[in-house]
Amino acid sequence: MASEAGWLSRHTLAPPQDVIEKAGELIGTGELQEAILASAQRVGLGLFFGLTAAVIAALIAGLFKVGEDVIDAPIQMLRTVPVVGLIPLLIIWFGIGDEPKLILIALGVFFPLYLNLYAGIRGTDPALIEAGRTLGLTRFGLVRHVVLPAAVPSGLVGLRYSIGVSWLILVFAETINATTGIGYLINTAREFFETDTIVLCLVLYGLLGLLADVFVRLLERVLLSWRPTFTGT
Repeated sequence: MASEAGWLSRHTLAPPQDVIEKAGELIGTGELQEAILASAQRVGLGLFFGLTAAVIAALIAGLFKVGEDVIDAPIQMLRTVPVVGLIPLLIIWFGIGDEPKLILIALGVFFPLYLNLYAGIRGTDPALIEAGRTLGLTRFGLVRHVVLPAAVPSGLVGLRYSIGVSWLILVFAETINATTGIGYLINTAREFFETDTIVLCLVLYGLLGLLADVFVRLLERVLLSWRPTFTGT
């Protein structure tokens, strides 16, 4: 708005009117739709692989003592390694196609979900476990009816955080020689100092992240309908 009022140069930061006009232009050519679809596909695939691996690892480490010894310690060590610092290695190993991008996103979303789900499993109330045993539940029954339901709230917190991280990682991932996607539009706009396109893409990242968070909130209402929660005063 400062740019619109003339207090800032349009080349420093595009005013809202320019951003809206650029959005209309890119929609007219189909570039914006193509970029959103490409980025959404990368995030979707990266989330699928990362979340699947996180759930499996958290279940093994959380439910079995030997699993904790074998899996948890290495993961706690690896999670301190900056994911974006792996970009050069991933390029050397997998080239400059979509593989490094998907691996980066998968790694980025893996750790938040693993940590929260693992903590949720291990944080199950021992009184509930004892009550389940008293009622004659088998080990599998305890896991299914007591441990996993108790871990779902923590797992959903991890899921929300993971989805947010996936869009952050995508910004870095799409700097790896991308030819499509929102990050590609940003990189191209940077070369030509098109701040209207850059602002538009940043707004898109925020909106897509918000839509994903709304989806998880709806999922929480469905999966946790049995649990009363504080909703504010």
